[in-house]
Amino acid sequence: MQKITFNNKNNLFFQRLKEKVDVHFKSNNTVATGNRSLYVKSVLQVCSAIGLYITLVFIHPDAFLSVILCALLGANLAFIGFNIMHEGGHQSFSKRTWVNVLSAYSLNVLGGNAMFWKAKHNVNHHTYTNIEGMDDDINVQPYMRIHPSQRRYWMHRFQHIYWILLYGITYLSWIFIDDFAKYFSGKMVPNSPQRKWTLKEHLIFWSTKIGYIALYIGLPVYFTSLASTLIGFGIMTFVCGLTIAVVFQMAHVVEITSFPEPDAITSKINQEWAIHQIETTANFGTNNKILSWFLGGLNFQVEHHLFPRISHVHYPAINKLVKETCEEFNVSYIEFSSLGTAFWSHLKHIKKMGMAS
Repeated sequence: MQKITFNNKNNLFFQRLKEKVDVHFKSNNTVATGNRSLYVKSVLQVCSAIGLYITLVFIHPDAFLSVILCALLGANLAFIGFNIMHEGGHQSFSKRTWVNVLSAYSLNVLGGNAMFWKAKHNVNHHTYTNIEGMDDDINVQPYMRIHPSQRRYWMHRFQHIYWILLYGITYLSWIFIDDFAKYFSGKMVPNSPQRKWTLKEHLIFWSTKIGYIALYIGLPVYFTSLASTLIGFGIMTFVCGLTIAVVFQMAHVVEITSFPEPDAITSKINQEWAIHQIETTANFGTNNKILSWFLGGLNFQVEHHLFPRISHVHYPAINKLVKETCEEFNVSYIEFSSLGTAFWSHLKHIKKMGMAS
């Protein structure tokens, strides 16, 4: 497959926007990475996850409370991913490189693999957003059809109903199927070149996968029972997967966002990269500070895609500059007033994709 490129010859929009953002940080004498509020929040989220884990494994609350705590732990792990791992992976958590690396590798503690994620997310998703065959985040075939160029199967007509089951098992599939498929194939996405892993990468992959199983299955089995561990693990991973999937789907897979296709001959997107990001991305509930706190600013998805190395704590200020520049260049800015309206739009989109031929 020929490399996909963008029409960046006269990227006046992004040049103008970047100038404004640079002036913002310079005039406020601040850095683009995280600040004390992010670090305090991160400590709270890690401590709450540890507290939930200790309670479930060593204290053994009754069945009803255990179910609730397992669900809360699943959501808690997703929030750690949004706020710590995601920022570290984009090198925006701290101005210190080692802190970002440590934050990114929190994903390995959560069962994933930071190296795989960086290639899949930072490169493929952030560069080729909503482009079929390149953006792995929309590659859920044959289980769902969310891109107009994807093949439609008979079961897709029900995808607006069974989405909850599919989204819930995505996390389990990610850590136990997708990661191993990437490891043994040497490919981040189907169209990417094959690569060989270094000894260090082999060791990190296997040690953290085994460590994850020991921490989340082995230890709980030893202190509780196999049945309760499997039930609790299932609830935790289901809630975690559902939370992650819903947040990322609402950011790109809604009615208004575009799904561009490159030129069949030149493999070129006839659009400036930055404008492509705006047209394929949507914000939601940006006035909801509680939502932003838990989601690590991922409801400011437009700003994140334009400036992935800027911490989400700065997105409310950047948001105003992006909107101002969009008006200046007559670029449509996609934003939903709440999480609910964005999710409703997502459901209508996948229903349409399931019914269309």
